[in-house]
Amino acid sequence: MSLKLGKKFDRCYKIKVPFLDGIYDLGIFFSKQSSFVLYDINSISKNLCEEKHGIKISMSKNLEASKFCETFINLHNYKKNNLDIINQFHSIKKEYANDIKLVLNETITLFKIETKNKEFFDILTIYGLSMNAYDNEFLYIISERQNIVQQLSRKIVRTTGIQISTSSAFSLLNEYYENKK
Repeated sequence: MSLKLGKKFDRCYKIKVPFLDGIYDLGIFFSKQSSFVLYDINSISKNLCEEKHGIKISMSKNLEASKFCETFINLHNYKKNNLDIINQFHSIKKEYANDIKLVLNETITLFKIETKNKEFFDILTIYGLSMNAYDNEFLYIISERQNIVQQLSRKIVRTTGIQISTSSAFSLLNEYYENKK
């Protein structure tokens, strides 16, 4: 079954992600006119037999609801007349700095908009994080879309996450999550 997108998704950025013993394509679909992001995991799910490796893939539109983000990540929210940010990746929590590492950090500038006395950049930023104990068995990708609404001179920032893990890495994440409480 192939992924079917509407006309609004007019951009795709593909990255190669290492997982277990292979490298897989992860597609990130978005629109130049919106902050919505969607993942294409066909390459990963086709090539990894979920029953054999116990692979778990989950997507999060609300990063605050993700066990990984709630446990390990500081998120940033901010609202002002010309800026609307929800769940922007800020940092790895200090107490987990030795347990989590940033393995990917890419920014794609789509275009620049100049208004009155300001410059806005419409961008897509991709962060990849992994747990040190399960380096090639756990991957959490955060895609941050900074979209400009020209008529309002406003930047809208939204994030979407995808978690790819083996059963054993997922169990460790659950242990961290339960221990945090």
